[in-house]
Amino acid sequence: MIEPAAQGALLILGRVLVLCTLAAPVFAQYGGPAILSRGDAPTGVVEQQISFRPDFEISAIYDTGLAGAALTTQGQLGNIASAGLKVSGGISGNHSWRHTQLGLSYHGSINQYAKATYYDGSNQTLMLSLEHQLSRHLLVTFRENAGMLSTEVTSTALEEAIPYDPSQTILPATNFVDNRTLFLSTEASLTYQRSTRLSFRASGSGFLNRRRSSDLAGVTGASADGDIQYRISRRQTIGVDYSFSNYSFTRIFSGSDVHSLRGSYSARISKTVEFSGFAGVSRAETKSEQEVAVNPLIAALLGITSGLSITHAISYVPSASGRLSRTFHNGVAYVSGSRLVVPGNGLFLTSISATAIAGYSYTGLRNWSFTSNFNFNRSTTLGIPGNYGSASGRLSASHTIFKTFSAVASFTASQYESGTYSLYNRLIYDASVGLGWSPGDIPLRVW
Repeated sequence: MIEPAAQGALLILGRVLVLCTLAAPVFAQYGGPAILSRGDAPTGVVEQQISFRPDFEISAIYDTGLAGAALTTQGQLGNIASAGLKVSGGISGNHSWRHTQLGLSYHGSINQYAKATYYDGSNQTLMLSLEHQLSRHLLVTFRENAGMLSTEVTSTALEEAIPYDPSQTILPATNFVDNRTLFLSTEASLTYQRSTRLSFRASGSGFLNRRRSSDLAGVTGASADGDIQYRISRRQTIGVDYSFSNYSFTRIFSGSDVHSLRGSYSARISKTVEFSGFAGVSRAETKSEQEVAVNPLIAALLGITSGLSITHAISYVPSASGRLSRTFHNGVAYVSGSRLVVPGNGLFLTSISATAIAGYSYTGLRNWSFTSNFNFNRSTTLGIPGNYGSASGRLSASHTIFKTFSAVASFTASQYESGTYSLYNRLIYDASVGLGWSPGDIPLRVW
């Protein structure tokens, strides 16, 4: 028989356990593998706590392939190479409170070229994530991706301070020319954790891309998404989701409606290895204007040889995306692939895009930090016939040389390809080397 004192102690312990359960945040209740269809970064990235740190860098740069949105007098695309100076800075990190998680990554730079002063300008990018537990079962999430670019610097690489995967957002990541581009992507979602196994999520997002050149199309879009996820075991989750997206383009009459239905699967293969993916079908309905030749009689009577025609096409596109990642003590390695309907890059409009991404980041506890990523893309338009793509790679490194100062260097190469348009084929690269500063005991993080 249990003594009264022991009974009282057990009762108090039971009440404490109940209170702890009620106070536990919803993201701790789940504890399963990251769900790619919800845009989550690998669990190992989310679990890392990175202190907010400012950084400052001054570097000598050398860029090739600088080109505006116009042809030269010889009918060729501009291709200028120039040395220059870059001054950059930013702040990144994350922090968790009892009911809230915040992640921030901001980077800005000013480029000054010795020869090609027309391309002097600034680049700024911002990634922000905020999660707040409204109640035991409700979690609200806000994600922001914004920037102002003079040259192409956007990246779909994972950033350790941000708990979402930027490859699952709409970014102007395949810009072809050096033209001022503004972009903004905002998402808000509400997750209802019905139990430790079952959850529901509804989200809405809006985005826009605007380009300075009147010859390049901008886009405004919105999407709505809903899904159900069920945790079939401690390491595996399955689900189904539906999404609707609308793209409306500027400076040209064109737009697309995209409906997608997909099944998803996520698994934590081991303590450090994780897989997540989804597959299904998308229905893309596209309307656009095209120039067509007119009837010879009308041409003779009215003196016009061409006119505008509105085309309407419906395509059913298999869509899928998957990511395999491994988390290390000081970094994360990942490889991912996808085939999705995207709003194009200003030259081309709504397209079917196949993409492969690989990357690895490392932040040492002593002297070294480096990041590498590779991005391969092949796209086919759903409007004007054509195909285009690119392959790019980037390697950045820093090495502590004195307390808070580091030597920094980076190299990027990009190959643009099109079997339809010969002027689209070109290779460009840029390199930089300089001095960076960031407080703290670990090397300057590089992106």
